[in-house]
Amino acid sequence: MSDDLGLRIEPVSGEAMLRDGRHVHNVIVPPAAMTLDEVRERAGRYRLENACLGATLAGCSTVRPPAVEDATATVIARVLPGHRRTGIGTALYERGLAHARVLGARSVETVVLAAGGDGVRFAAARGFTETERFVLPGETDEWVTLRLTPAPAP
Repeated sequence: MSDDLGLRIEPVSGEAMLRDGRHVHNVIVPPAAMTLDEVRERAGRYRLENACLGATLAGCSTVRPPAVEDATATVIARVLPGHRRTGIGTALYERGLAHARVLGARSVETVVLAAGGDGVRFAAARGFTETERFVLPGETDEWVTLRLTPAPAP
């Protein structure tokens, strides 16, 4: 996808795009920082996309396919702080939601770092409601799962 403002969103392919997506992920959620090998592994299971504004990396997204038991997909949009409130997060989210629908999702979740209030506010503004707060074993950072049910029709 490309628009007249120079926003380009593309599926991750190749090492440079893997590194770019890793960079955005690690800046946004440092408690869950990933190695390049972990990003490669996730690229094999999930749809990863990067967003660039012109030549500048601005964000990334992850779409986890629907779970077999309840057809819930996970859509996560991440935007670097200097590019927030410009429509990039919305574009990433809408593309992720559309892809989740193609995969057969009946409901959609997102997961955000509780300390990152922007993510919680972004999700709430799009109709997500909090379903769970959790701390991973051995960690101290709180995460929030939010759900949008049913996934809105196109």
